[in-house]
Amino acid sequence: MSQPMPSPAAPPARPGPARWLAALATAISLLAAGTAGWALLRPTPAPEPLGNPAAADPKATACDAFMLVSQGVAIQTRKDLGPEPAAREAVAANARLAMAGGAAYLRDTVPSNTPPELAEPLRTFADQLQTISQYYLAGQVNDDPDQAARLTAADETTKKLVELCK
Repeated sequence: MSQPMPSPAAPPARPGPARWLAALATAISLLAAGTAGWALLRPTPAPEPLGNPAAADPKATACDAFMLVSQGVAIQTRKDLGPEPAAREAVAANARLAMAGGAAYLRDTVPSNTPPELAEPLRTFADQLQTISQYYLAGQVNDDPDQAARLTAADETTKKLVELCK
């Protein structure tokens, strides 16, 4: 019997698109893994310090913030747009906004190295403005005894701060 003859060897197959695609996917995944490793091992930036940054002249910075807020509150609470109810509501809304915004501005602006004898009344003033504006938003008026007491206390704190900021 005769043995079958082996068939001639088939010519080498050309790499198909699947082989190139697999090589490309491998290269991309290695690149992604390298980038992830670099991101994981790179030094992290220092965290931002908590609180307001220190200032070269903390008293001047704090007093400038106080004067700006005081001026804004005074202007917005003393406007007279006439007897119309809508005009009165507009003035009241601006006054509440000046107080609430002024309180936030003081908290955000007063430097961390402000002397305690100035920083404490500034915090008190910011708290007073915030409280007064919130009670206004809740419908209390100046004639309410509690609101009148809050306004008087804020006036006393303002006088103290004016003296401290001279």
